[in-house]
Amino acid sequence: MTVPLMLRTAAVLMFLTALGGLALAATRAKMDRPPSWMAIAHGLLATSSLTLLLYVGFTVGLPGLMWAGIAIVLAGAAVGLYLNLAYHERHKRLPVTPIALHGLITAVGLFIVALGAFGTGTNNP
Repeated sequence: MTVPLMLRTAAVLMFLTALGGLALAATRAKMDRPPSWMAIAHGLLATSSLTLLLYVGFTVGLPGLMWAGIAIVLAGAAVGLYLNLAYHERHKRLPVTPIALHGLITAVGLFIVALGAFGTGTNNP
């Protein structure tokens, strides 16, 4: 698998994760707590995309902007982990503000990663 293909695969996995996050948010609008299988699938997709990005970053190297995108995604993932551990696992109602914060932070990171993965600039590995 080539580096550009791995980066694009990671970006597509992140996009699918974002779609799952939108589905989770829509489900949360209708009920206090989305089903566990949805939250688990969302987390697994996110983890797989981040693992692939970090693998490429540590073995081949990435431009600084891609690392910034990864850092932003990791910050968003930390909010998601907090939501899972503090609310979802304890069967508590998920608060809307951290959900929105999680989505917004991670969307910015995804945008930056996608620019690096699909961009046509000279910094694209």
